[in-house]
Amino acid sequence: MDTLRGIVSIAFISVHTVFWCIPLYAMGLVRIGVPMHAARRGIGGAMDRIIDGWVASNRALLWSLRLTKLDVRFQGDGGFRRDGWYLIVSNHQSWADILVLQDLFLARVPPLKFFTKRELIWAPMVGVAMWLLGFPYVRRYGREVLEAHPELREHDRNATLRACERFLERPTSVLSFLEGTRFTPAKHAAQRSPHTWLLKPKSSGFAYVAEALDGRLSGMVNVTIDYPGGTPSFWDYLCGRCRRVDVTVASLGVPVAVAGVAESGGREALRGWIDDLWRAKDRELTILREGRDGTG
Repeated sequence: MDTLRGIVSIAFISVHTVFWCIPLYAMGLVRIGVPMHAARRGIGGAMDRIIDGWVASNRALLWSLRLTKLDVRFQGDGGFRRDGWYLIVSNHQSWADILVLQDLFLARVPPLKFFTKRELIWAPMVGVAMWLLGFPYVRRYGREVLEAHPELREHDRNATLRACERFLERPTSVLSFLEGTRFTPAKHAAQRSPHTWLLKPKSSGFAYVAEALDGRLSGMVNVTIDYPGGTPSFWDYLCGRCRRVDVTVASLGVPVAVAGVAESGGREALRGWIDDLWRAKDRELTILREGRDGTG
């Protein structure tokens, strides 16, 4: 039964992705050929609404097949707006995180956009769609490569800033997985992470986005995702083997460290603030998991 549910899920996602990509591609081509900035901006807004349609279709799938249950706890003043700009940070364990976050924030904030590996542009249908929608594609360089070619850091920075120019055109929610990759025990050990449940956070890309959105930012949101039954693969998630997802959503306003990133010493202050945020997130995950173990 689980396998059948997974096959139905994959088939449904494939079909409705093609359905939404047809008008998206058409609008994207028109947008490229239109010289007037106002017209391009209007078309871009219509394209963003296609993201909402795609996410709403996924939500219908999750609910109709009862793939999982989201147990969400909100902290802070909330007050999400569709006409604002948001920075959203989250821990990252599975490709299922994307579906969880999109479902959670649908109709609360502008559509989520996030940085992704350049290789994914070749993913059928989705790769070109994300490019047309302004999802930033970045190259991931290892430490050895960056040490040998430090100019690549500047290349990545410029690519990030170009992407942020499109973020400024209309309200946007920028999702950042600060760990830069999905958590696995092997990565955790190789990295010698000081955290129990998290990899080390990276602040450079986040700092570029925070600087670019300076003056526009409506708020920052800190999300903690936990899978009580263990981290599912994407396939397991679509098969309904992940019975529940625990999510904490903390509205942080606009933290001083984020607002002041462009000031002298701002990068160092932001780095320290992110480290503190990650230590608190790790403690939260410890409390959640030890609490479950203690209650059987």
